[in-house]
Amino acid sequence: MDKIERLAVFTSGGDAPGMNACIRAVVRTALFNNLRVYGVLRGYQGMIEDEFKPLTSRSVSNIIQRGGTILKAARSADFMTAEGMQKAWQNLKSHQIDAVVAIGGDGTFKGAEAFCSLYPDIKIIGIPGTIDNDLSGTDFTLGFDTAINTVIEALDKIRDTAASHDRCFFIEVMGRDSGCIALWSGVAGGAEEILLPEKVSDLEALVAKLEEGKKNNKSSSIILVAEGEKNGGAQEVAAHLKRMLPHYDTKVTVLGHVQRGGSPTAHDRILAAKLGVWAVEALLQGKNRQMIGIQRGEMALTPFSMATRQQQPLDMELFRINQILST
Repeated sequence: MDKIERLAVFTSGGDAPGMNACIRAVVRTALFNNLRVYGVLRGYQGMIEDEFKPLTSRSVSNIIQRGGTILKAARSADFMTAEGMQKAWQNLKSHQIDAVVAIGGDGTFKGAEAFCSLYPDIKIIGIPGTIDNDLSGTDFTLGFDTAINTVIEALDKIRDTAASHDRCFFIEVMGRDSGCIALWSGVAGGAEEILLPEKVSDLEALVAKLEEGKKNNKSSSIILVAEGEKNGGAQEVAAHLKRMLPHYDTKVTVLGHVQRGGSPTAHDRILAAKLGVWAVEALLQGKNRQMIGIQRGEMALTPFSMATRQQQPLDMELFRINQILST
């Protein structure tokens, strides 16, 4: 066991449901191991501006069910400078902090890797907190399950009105670079088509599929579109369809940041508990510059450089299955 006496935890980048449950797990595991714990407000920016506060077991009471993050999250351009990193290091040292748990996504871990290269005396373990589920080295990221359940709930409600009015709805979900939310939500929600950033969409084939559905008395259609889809997103795809099929009653719904909020699902709360405990234990075992993840139900450690170098590949078998089931 490494000699660690003080630990800091922060959340960074976009918020994700389950972050509070994870903060709770980190704090209570650290206290269980007789460590003093500090929360850093507003991520790396708060680290630069010395926004540290001591945390106790009571500090994290009644937060397991809350969305967002009690520590706040921010993106920090200052931290990506040598001066910003030096100031963050000085503040960590002034609080006698030996190790850090960073909860966030790609940008958070790139920052952590750069910081560790300059200041190896501070150990950092990362926990994947992002609704996009796009980090290599873990099957699931915190917030993903809650986000897709939010999408499915909206999709189910939209399908009710779509069927009532014989409409074609285009639902845009988050996913600038990854179509994971769109893919999983689309399969679970029975979408007729799923448009992804990773795959060039054949709009002519989509038009033909919708026309065929109309001939077969299909009363409504739901098209799920990731925001990073190569044709410009839901608005552009819907406009193209309207030009090709002017008789179609098309509607567009952009779910936006509603996908980030809400009480985390049981899956995300359990994942938060596991990752929080494992992160502290990994630091005590001397691990550093790695992301803690879960693969096939087991703990997995991935160097920051590997976790951010390549995006988690989509399960295209799900796409194939949806093509069969949506006919």
